[in-house]
Amino acid sequence: MMYITDYHHHTDNSFDSQASMKSVCEEAIKKGINEICFTEHFSVNPKAITYGHMDFKRYFSQIEQCRHLFGQRLKIKVGLELCEPHLLQETYYEQLQGLPLDFILGSVHNIDNQDIRSYMVHKEPEALYQRYFEEVYQLVSNADIDVVAHLDLMKRYAVDVDYLGTYDFHVCKEGLIEIFKKAIERNIGIEINTSGFAKKTLNEPLPSMKVLKLYKELGGEVLTIGSDSHAAATVGYHLDTALDMAKEAGFKYIYTFTSRQPETIKIV
Repeated sequence: MMYITDYHHHTDNSFDSQASMKSVCEEAIKKGINEICFTEHFSVNPKAITYGHMDFKRYFSQIEQCRHLFGQRLKIKVGLELCEPHLLQETYYEQLQGLPLDFILGSVHNIDNQDIRSYMVHKEPEALYQRYFEEVYQLVSNADIDVVAHLDLMKRYAVDVDYLGTYDFHVCKEGLIEIFKKAIERNIGIEINTSGFAKKTLNEPLPSMKVLKLYKELGGEVLTIGSDSHAAATVGYHLDTALDMAKEAGFKYIYTFTSRQPETIKIV
């Protein structure tokens, strides 16, 4: 039987969720999930919407409470999703030094201090995606992270704008290759983020199968799977689909992390 993990989940420790950690754990156990990593949003940039929300004392207290309550039935890992951690690197280092983290996701939610939804207004599709992937390249080149969150996040918002839509894989392929080469060089992985399935206008994961296969073809191995859920009800969303994708793309393992050290789980 496959060991099931959900390595991207938010609770009310993040600015955009009202889910309690306890309820998420209870639901994960009901759904047969073996291991979950809570990856709360954190930013040190005062101009980012995530800034100032995270209370680490509260977060770690909840982790310990849930481990006490559910530790025999669910492995609970401590994670963060850092917003643009390739920027303000010294501040991130100072804020995170000494914290007992298992896992760090890095993401691009803002470009030039504008959130993605604001930034994409009046942009041409090709230029927009090129700029976004340039920022992702800077992320994998400079940030102290374990995995890139929702690699092509821009499409989740742009797909709802008639003149934008999602990107052409072949147009963006060279940029993606550069991202993957640098990520692989620095032992940074990617995730299959299943949140895109919840959006009817998109109905695909982040990234798509073509992009996932490209990562594998270039030698990428480090792969996590996460629902990116912000509610208890959607913990584990489409994890089975993501596992099927990983297998089809040629991956033999998915990864988990302990104290930021990668560990493999065989896909069966």
